[in-house]
Amino acid sequence: MFTKLGRFVVHNPWKVIAAWVVAAVAVIAFAPTLADVTTKDQAALLPDKYESVQAQKLAADAFGQTNDATASIVVKRNAGGELTASDQAKVTEVATKITAAKIERVTAAITGPQAVSPNKQVQIISVGLKGAPDEQAVLDAVQKIRDVTGSTLTGADLEYGVTGDAALMLDNQDAFDNAFIVVGIATVVLIVGLLLVIYRSPVAAFLPILTVGLVSAIAPGLIALVAKATDLQVTQDLQTILTVVLYGVGTDYILFLLFRFRERLRAGEAPKEALVNAVARVAEVIVSAAGAIVVAFSALLLAVFGGFKSLGPGLAIAVAVMAFAAITLVPAVVSLLGPKVFWPSKSWQKTPKGAMFKRFGTFTARRPAVVAAISGGVMVVLALGSLGMKVDYDAFSQLPDGTESSRAIKDLQAGFPAGALNPTTVYVRSTDGTPLDPAELTTYAGKLAKVDGVGGVLPAGADGSMALLNKDKAVAQINVVLKNAPYANASLDLVDGKLRDVSHAEAPEGTTTLLGGVTSSYTDIRDANSRDLSVIFPVAGGLIAVILALLLRSLIAPLVLMLAVVLSFFSSIGATVFVFQGAAGHAGVTFSLPIMLYLFVVAIGTDYNILMIARLREEAERGTDPRTAADRAIEHGGPSVAAAGLILAGTFSSLMLAGMALLTEMGFSVAAGIVISAFVMSSFLVPSVIALLGRRAWWPRRMKVDSAVPEERELEPVS
Repeated sequence: MFTKLGRFVVHNPWKVIAAWVVAAVAVIAFAPTLADVTTKDQAALLPDKYESVQAQKLAADAFGQTNDATASIVVKRNAGGELTASDQAKVTEVATKITAAKIERVTAAITGPQAVSPNKQVQIISVGLKGAPDEQAVLDAVQKIRDVTGSTLTGADLEYGVTGDAALMLDNQDAFDNAFIVVGIATVVLIVGLLLVIYRSPVAAFLPILTVGLVSAIAPGLIALVAKATDLQVTQDLQTILTVVLYGVGTDYILFLLFRFRERLRAGEAPKEALVNAVARVAEVIVSAAGAIVVAFSALLLAVFGGFKSLGPGLAIAVAVMAFAAITLVPAVVSLLGPKVFWPSKSWQKTPKGAMFKRFGTFTARRPAVVAAISGGVMVVLALGSLGMKVDYDAFSQLPDGTESSRAIKDLQAGFPAGALNPTTVYVRSTDGTPLDPAELTTYAGKLAKVDGVGGVLPAGADGSMALLNKDKAVAQINVVLKNAPYANASLDLVDGKLRDVSHAEAPEGTTTLLGGVTSSYTDIRDANSRDLSVIFPVAGGLIAVILALLLRSLIAPLVLMLAVVLSFFSSIGATVFVFQGAAGHAGVTFSLPIMLYLFVVAIGTDYNILMIARLREEAERGTDPRTAADRAIEHGGPSVAAAGLILAGTFSSLMLAGMALLTEMGFSVAAGIVISAFVMSSFLVPSVIALLGRRAWWPRRMKVDSAVPEERELEPVS
């Protein structure tokens, strides 16, 4: 099948290229954009079964509250100290001017003596906003609030910062937009630079930019079409990750093809014949590798957290399109160029002598047990770090250092408990139709205030009472302030544990309670994340194993590969823990990192295993003895694995330039995982283990034995 495909593409290049160009124009012209289906609200991605979602719906029914955004202006003196009467008057003036400015989506700006901290070091202006935190009009309103505040406080000895959910979204949007630009530029520069070093050819270096650029114009539109058709929500980090994945995976596939094309040219084949043979061999590897990625990403459809559920299919679509381009568009372009794709280098004309991977292959063939012990030992040592992994859900810590939202949070904590900005809301609902008793609610609020870890209960009623009642007095709202930051693990543990237990157990008779607010939402996100990890990991691993078994028609070799891949995952986690929790002193790794790392390292890292194992199988089918097969596989497959791994690792490492903890951790961990997968697992561990297993690795398939080649061929001495 792949031979027929190769012949068609190589002999009809203009038809193939024209089809791709027409497809790109059609998608750009008629498909929606990713921005049309993107949501920035993590909590909105939870299903209805979680308590925080039920609490939000109760609030909407009882009080008319929606997910309207909020903004808080935190004001303090430049040099610290207590706010004077004139300072407080200036803050009141800010609130008055914001209200008078009639900013679209701003409902009111309120402050006063009650908004001054007990130590008088901080004063808050609470600004009401109409609309969800991720609506562009609300984000524009936050920027105008910042402008009015800044101009009003000019000349005053006061510092300010606008924070809250909408301000966090705005800073996140700016950070992700900047990250997309930085990562995009760094990715292109890195790929071109590395390919220039590898091939010493500007044509080969810019081939991925041309082809992946065309795919990048098609994939987002297709993802948006699927998202609209299936009502999937797309998270804001998809565009940045999509750029890295397309360029990284696309360059890998192009390298696989070019290395094989060059090898066939060196064997003396005519250019078109060499390209047809290269496509026939490499297409199977590319389709299998892409299939592993697609099924692994598609396994995210089993997630209950919408952020994972939408990210997986989006990336799966992009990889599928890129794989199809790699076996059609890329060979078509190379068919037109022929050996000129390597111009001006002449290295394609002859095989270099004394190549590094030839020496590696010879050593591995002679000492497979030693190589397996060393490579496996390195991975095990790194994997030990995963035992100390902690998970961090702090959304503010994901922003670049110095953003206004995160700075204002720190200023707020100088006068108020860390949880004052986002109180945990306890909703009490009557279950027997009897109106709620304010006295009982006050007593109940007092019990909540005594829970260890709670900083107090904020007055909720207009009369200063602890509970706000709806019109028919069937539902009450109590605002509980936590001592720790709303996203801190200690706060999540408190809401998910003692506070929830007390709120349910001590509820007035004839009532039920629900916990809402941002901390409750992230508590539920944490539960959803834990559930998703336990389901997606084995499903994705099982599907990849099935693909490997079908590719190799074997049971032992796929098992070896999957064990190696699982070890590489824990090695990558361990390396990340050592760097970020150990050296950098972070509280933990970003909560989405383990599942992202699993998918990228397990799925994409499997590419290299598939390329290497396919070469080992190819040699075994020829009757080559196992050790010599390992020698040749490393000699011929090692350079393409190393080059592809270097480029993909470098591509992901460009995420570290984004200035955001999420992308920095993801960039480092995936880059480390790819390095481990390419340079340790695929290049050394897998070939050495297969050499040790011999023909048993292909069981139950029986490989022929070349009678001219003894089972244990005498190898050349290692130099």
